This record gives sequence, structure tokens and C-alpha cells, in this order.
Amino acid sequence: MNLIYKITKVEIVKDYTLKISFSDGVVQVIDFGKFLKKSNHPEIKKFLDLKKFHSFNLKSGELMWGDYKLLFPIADLYEGKI
Repeated sequence: MNLIYKITKVEIVKDYTLKISFSDGVVQVIDFGKFLKKSNHPEIKKFLDLKKFHSFNLKSGELMWGDYKLLFPIADLYEGKI
């Protein structure tokens, strides 16, 4: 059975840590800081700027930054794997 989950709410916990709520009630608290700091890609490094990182939005149940500039697979977010 292949279930599709959507993100219903995202809250800033602190710095690069977000609390993500899913449509089935699962909640994950994820620190994106390690991912951002390890990346060598200049477009991803830009999100180390907290103002830019905090500019995320929800679109069709997915968490994204800008116009798909930074996006993570929903299955990875659901499992807390970043």
C-alpha cells in the first residue's frame, strides 16, 4: 500500500530546526543545519542565511524555498532523514 502524506504545518523551532506536521498526525523535528553546512553547492549555501532559510513556504503539501530552489523529498522529511 502506497500512502501519500502531505505537510500541514511547519514551525521554526530555532535557527535551522523546523517542526514539521504531516496529514496523518506524525510530527518530525528536523535540523537542516548539518545538511546546509556540508553542502558545497553555492545555491544551497545561500540558505545558511537565516532570513533566507526562514522564507520557506508550503505549496500543495510540500515544504520548499523559493520557486523550487530548495526542496526535500517528502518521504525523507516524513522519516526525519536529512
